Amino acid sequence: MFTAHSPPRGVTRSSRCSCARCGGSSLVPARCRRAAAAAAAAPRAFREGSEQPPQPQQQLDAQFQAGQGSRLSRRGMAVTEKKAKLAPWRHDVGPLGAQEIDIRVTHNGLCHTDIHMRDDDWGVSKFPFIPGHEVVGVVVAVGSGVPKGGLQPGDRAGVGWISGSCRACAACLRGEENVCEAGYTGLIVNGHHGGFQDVCRVHADFAYKIPPALDSASAAPLLCAGITVYSPLRRHLTRPGMRVGVLGVGGLGHLALQYAAKMGADVTALDVAPDKESESRSLGAHQFVTWDTATAEKGLQGHFDLLLNCASAKIDAGQLMSLLKNNGTVVQVGIPGGQPLLAVPLQDLVFGQKKVAGTIVGGRADMQVQEMLQFSAINGVRPMLEVMPLSKVNEAMAHVASGKARYRVVLTSDWAEEEPEPGQQQQH
Repeated sequence: MFTAHSPPRGVTRSSRCSCARCGGSSLVPARCRRAAAAAAAAPRAFREGSEQPPQPQQQLDAQFQAGQGSRLSRRGMAVTEKKAKLAPWRHDVGPLGAQEIDIRVTHNGLCHTDIHMRDDDWGVSKFPFIPGHEVVGVVVAVGSGVPKGGLQPGDRAGVGWISGSCRACAACLRGEENVCEAGYTGLIVNGHHGGFQDVCRVHADFAYKIPPALDSASAAPLLCAGITVYSPLRRHLTRPGMRVGVLGVGGLGHLALQYAAKMGADVTALDVAPDKESESRSLGAHQFVTWDTATAEKGLQGHFDLLLNCASAKIDAGQLMSLLKNNGTVVQVGIPGGQPLLAVPLQDLVFGQKKVAGTIVGGRADMQVQEMLQFSAINGVRPMLEVMPLSKVNEAMAHVASGKARYRVVLTSDWAEEEPEPGQQQQH
């Protein structure tokens, strides 16, 4: 339901449009609501299907400022308390900041992290909030400080887990905001709102242009799941032909198989389910071995240069390390629930000069179009998807929580057009 606002200066509530298109229903004189919506567009505004000729920048900026007060309310699917189902909810935003952009959201990847945040499993949720951190849409407004060479209205853009950092420490200056010394800001942490809404506002530094060769549905999961496995491979896969193991062929693992193969590795898929062999090979795995076989007495001990553990289950670190060559590295990607500890066998660690590493998403250096997104576009890395409407988000979350999704769920925006109640001004 829209909140009533005062009409713009010079327009009275008795003023009615006289055009034939709207039949006198608009409160704005001499133009119908559809034309008014275009006139109230953002700076350098983009509107799909607009038939209006380009207008001077100063005129567009003035129209944006004049209509700002009527566009502060945003619709979203929010969780209002711990473990509650998501429900329609409104929130207000202030004026667009100089470094901010507004994105009309079209697609959202549904990540298991959204479920953890809904249930406050990590103690960093603040209610109410709007989940969604694999966000793709079309830029509809940019702040005055966004560079001309940056994102512009009409561009497809994506936003991932990180929405801010200090931008001053050594890590940030390297583009590794994921390990910012002051700590990065999560898009949906501590009450911040994510992509399960009609228009999402973010800092322009953490929004990324989607390459033309990537469709929006495929791009969405790459913004979190994709970068989460791309970054450690980029860091630790240092030469072609390295033996790389990917444990857990799921939402993360099925992307890791593709990236590792495209980077020139000798890739082995490891999973508890033998029925994933054919699928794993189609994704780029050169071998498939069940976990029981790999860890048996005559298994794959001493086989891998690099092992990515993408499984969400708690797995014995000694078993993982036993599969490494000397000087090999195991990277912990998945995070089991319950704040588990990792017990590392020191003899194997020291005498084998083995390494145990962690990884958390990726910074702007890995995320930018020159890196992960462009690599995916050029090399055909695509997630396996199930597509559902955003209005079915609770059903989608239950599907993901059950472990039945294969392998990423993408939610498409299906917001209904709204009409104001009698006597209320239309918001745009």
